[in-house]
Amino acid sequence: MSPKTLFITGVSSGFGNAFAREALQAGHRVIGTVRSEQALQAFEALCPERAHGVQLDVTDFERIDSVVEAAEHAHGPVEVLVNNAGYGHEGIFEESTLEELRQQLDVNVVGTVAVTKAFVPRFRARRSGHIITITSMGGTVTMPGISFYCASKFALEGLSDTLSKELAPFNIAVTAVAPGSFRTDWAGRSMQRSPRSIKDYDVSFDPVRQARQAKSGKQLGDPQRAAKALMQLIAHPSPPAHLLLGSDALALVKARLTTALADIQAWETLTCSTDG
Repeated sequence: MSPKTLFITGVSSGFGNAFAREALQAGHRVIGTVRSEQALQAFEALCPERAHGVQLDVTDFERIDSVVEAAEHAHGPVEVLVNNAGYGHEGIFEESTLEELRQQLDVNVVGTVAVTKAFVPRFRARRSGHIITITSMGGTVTMPGISFYCASKFALEGLSDTLSKELAPFNIAVTAVAPGSFRTDWAGRSMQRSPRSIKDYDVSFDPVRQARQAKSGKQLGDPQRAAKALMQLIAHPSPPAHLLLGSDALALVKARLTTALADIQAWETLTCSTDG
């Protein structure tokens, strides 16, 4: 595969850092967003010739267009956008605040939309490009205590799928990549947790929170292997609209879809009773 220019959001840690390292090792150029000068210097030190850091918080919506324009002016046309920046929120729905929801959606959804909107006109004009959005198996499978997070990832799955249909006539590929559990900081220092306050949930939820914290850093998924998978994805001439990463994601999503189909069939008569 010939070298490409990638724009990856959130390259300081986790998947973003793994993706950037693998892309650089494969000979690609990477423009990566970070949120501090220290992180920028650390990122560019990975490969001074092909690693280009940009200080940008994806919720700084007013700056995104100018940052993208400056990046392409300095480093040439971007061929692959990887929307990776985001974080996890954990909290019982009843205990979580509207402000926590707004922040979760601003970062995970609106930030992704804003960055993508900055690139779509450029990709359309060039009749080429690949938009990859890191979602989660939590965009199909729900689990107790992460309702806001799942809501954000369900939104990204729907957004990405719709965009894949809108942009197909312009030779622009759009892929939602849904990882399962990986050894990143998602369930560790990167996760924001709402304080516990309602005792009724102690028995059902406290063990879930404790297990999630205990499992952090010990998950089955290897971020480096995920990065290698991403390199195969961007090299493919016909990338899929959806891609799962991890055997746990595969098993859980398959089970969820099987259950959903069974429910649809069980209620088929009532469903069709509204026609006419």
